[in-house]
Parts: sequence; structure tokens; C-alpha cells
Amino acid sequence: MLIKILIVAVLFAIVLSLASGLFHLVKDSEGQSKRMVNALTVRIVLSVALFVLLFIAWYAGLITPHNVR
Repeated sequence: MLIKILIVAVLFAIVLSLASGLFHLVKDSEGQSKRMVNALTVRIVLSVALFVLLFIAWYAGLITPHNVR
């Protein structure tokens, strides 16, 4: 159960980072988008971490796919 909570928390963090990037895209003046780049970098790192977490959890048997044939 803990792994599922962790997966949902990482997904939520990815959405927050995406929203932060959108906010900085809209509000920052032109050419000053360093904060947007940082937010999107965080999102990419979180996405890769989520993929690795899902793969490890599947390999360890903590999660299983539904009706895979």
C-alpha cells in the first residue's frame, strides 16, 4: 500500500511542477524564463524517477498489471 501512496505522491508532484512551469511561462518577462526551465527540469527528473520506481515495484512484485495476456 505504501508504494501506491508514493506513486500517487510523485504523480502529484509532477503535476505541481508542470503547473509551476506554466505559471512562470505566463508571468515571467521575456527572456527571463530560468525558473520555468528549472520547473520543467524537475518534472523530467520526477518522471524518470517514477518510471524507475514503477519498474522496481513491478520487478519486486509489489504491483502487478491487470489482465495482461
